[in-house]
Amino acid sequence: MGALSAAAAVGCTPVGSGSGAGPAPGRGDVPVDGSPADVGTATGAGAGVDPRAAESFFRELPRPDLSGAAPTDSAEFTAWEAGALLRDGRLGALEHTEAYLARIRRWDGVYQAFNEVTAEAARARARALDGGAAEGILHGIPLAVKDNIHTAGVRTTANSHIFRDFIPDRDATLVSALRGAGFVMVGKSQLGPLATTRALTPDGEVTTVNAWTPGNPDVSPGGSSSGSATAVMARLAASSLGTQTGGSITMPSRAQGTTGLKPTFGRVSLDGVIPLSYTRDHVGPLARDVRDAALVLQAMAGEDHRDPRTLGLPPVPDYLTAATPVEEGGRARVRWDTRLGIFPDWADGGGDGGQNRRAFLREAESVGVDVVEIPVPDGWDELTSGAFNAIRLVERAEPFLPYMKDDVRLMGVTLTSFLSGLFVSGDEYLKGQRAKLALLRLTLEGVLDRCDVVALESHIPFDMIGLPLLALPVGIREMGGVELPDGVLLGGAPFGEERLLAVGTAVQARTDWHRRRPPEPSPADEAWLRRPGARGRLDLDTVAREAQ
Repeated sequence: MGALSAAAAVGCTPVGSGSGAGPAPGRGDVPVDGSPADVGTATGAGAGVDPRAAESFFRELPRPDLSGAAPTDSAEFTAWEAGALLRDGRLGALEHTEAYLARIRRWDGVYQAFNEVTAEAARARARALDGGAAEGILHGIPLAVKDNIHTAGVRTTANSHIFRDFIPDRDATLVSALRGAGFVMVGKSQLGPLATTRALTPDGEVTTVNAWTPGNPDVSPGGSSSGSATAVMARLAASSLGTQTGGSITMPSRAQGTTGLKPTFGRVSLDGVIPLSYTRDHVGPLARDVRDAALVLQAMAGEDHRDPRTLGLPPVPDYLTAATPVEEGGRARVRWDTRLGIFPDWADGGGDGGQNRRAFLREAESVGVDVVEIPVPDGWDELTSGAFNAIRLVERAEPFLPYMKDDVRLMGVTLTSFLSGLFVSGDEYLKGQRAKLALLRLTLEGVLDRCDVVALESHIPFDMIGLPLLALPVGIREMGGVELPDGVLLGGAPFGEERLLAVGTAVQARTDWHRRRPPEPSPADEAWLRRPGARGRLDLDTVAREAQ
């Protein structure tokens, strides 16, 4: 029995029923009844949304100044700022949606953040929301959904020949939960083919550019949630959904200055997410700031009977409170006593990167975080090396074996990277699985026993063992003569998202890096990027090297 069939047998097939000419693994294996009724219940996705807590959250938020604002200005608001105005009746869902659609019409030809823009459906949804009370925590908030996540009636391609015409019959569980929370989908965001690299066409043509350097496609937007990050930073969406198997939320966030949150494995259902790894896939938000990330996570976290990986876990907590800084004497403070662990030399580097890290630590200490140096545990470097990380190649190859056997052309530019998974022996795979267990134990007993949150160099260790990560912008860094956002990466304990949010929001209350945005593309950049072939192409070997 293959992994897809085995997954179906236990009810966790990631790709459900659909229509269209494109093949869809697992089609018809999963019941097609939706799950909106689960939203807001004790056990369904979105279970952590307490209406009273949500109302209290919005009631206490500061309101942005609307004096003299142009109609498109609401696209500059964070999701929580817009949410407060929507509840006050000072902003309409349709008005807010149109602000984003106007920017998409004007600029997405340059950024290419979207595979598909769902303008008419977004308008219809916004009109319906304007006709009712603002009850959901994402009421009227326009989001982009990564194009490997099922959306009923809207193509879900994963930027792959395999799924080029695939139209799901139902939403992914997490999308159903977001609909229950009132979000407006403005489109499906670009990604690397099958979520393996920066955003490309299936044949390797570069699509999405970094919002900070639209005239230079060689500057990576991060992968594979490139479109999701660019959409947020270019103000084409209030927040967006990304997936992470190997850095695909946190890398684009650090590359473009968004706030990216990868939750603990199992916290968000993977039902209806085209799989890359059954043990390492995660869905999380890319947002303007920590509060926005908390809003999105709150709406979609929770149990799902279609995905047993979500069952039997600790209850979904109140992320909104965690993402709200407390004040003492008019100054922001971290909500809970928190030890932030740093490895030796983490902040000792020269140049912009070292300066930005040291500045971040000073801000963390100023809000009451206790910064502690922790030793690198024996065996850490070996267990987090590329050798053991290579077991992911086996897991991502298995779901697509039928297509590699039937017609390798369907794999497009990703072929080499997927074939590499076929050359990992069973012995190597088992050793890698044991190494994951050893790394989990080492992390819990040798790192997180000494601190509550740890600053990391790389996403790889916590991707391997499914622990939560938060990427925060902390400064500007010059790279190759170009100034780009610089970010830090924080890791937490299992289901420790609250602590990560609390640290991040307290620091953001004292800094403005998350408020900064790039200028609009210049006319010269726009004209050049619209030329055929201007963005370039990646070949099979390059994709194999960069694959996550």
